[in-house]
Amino acid sequence: MNIKELLHEQSILIPLAAASKNEVMEKLVDALVASGAVHDREAYLGALHNREATGSTGIGFRVAIPHGKSSGVTKPALAFAKLAEPIDWDSLDGQPVTGVFMIAVPEAAAGNEHLQILIAISRKLIDDEFRERLLAVEDAATLNDLLGAI
Repeated sequence: MNIKELLHEQSILIPLAAASKNEVMEKLVDALVASGAVHDREAYLGALHNREATGSTGIGFRVAIPHGKSSGVTKPALAFAKLAEPIDWDSLDGQPVTGVFMIAVPEAAAGNEHLQILIAISRKLIDDEFRERLLAVEDAATLNDLLGAI
């Protein structure tokens, strides 16, 4: 799986100014709508909030991976935001988040594809050097180069 192919230029927000987790999620959903990956904003946003209610998607290492399966999603897609300021995400390690990957998957194709995307990103985030480079990206081109290895 090539993670980079799931990212559209419109769904990369660097930097993203936001005051809360909810605002970050709304802006990333709007970016996915603009990219054509999401056709029903409210349905997908509801799926994200339902998932977040079961446990934080703040995985630690200053990164969050909110994700949702929804009939409002047209095609599998990924969005990324590097936050202008850290935001509390109730992360597993208690640290605020500065990098956010959002995974959107159509409800019908949710099982395998969703897990493949999540696993591919998570494997890379274990690598300290990758994480440092990710959280230092300043533009979409640098992010795309970095993600080309996934």
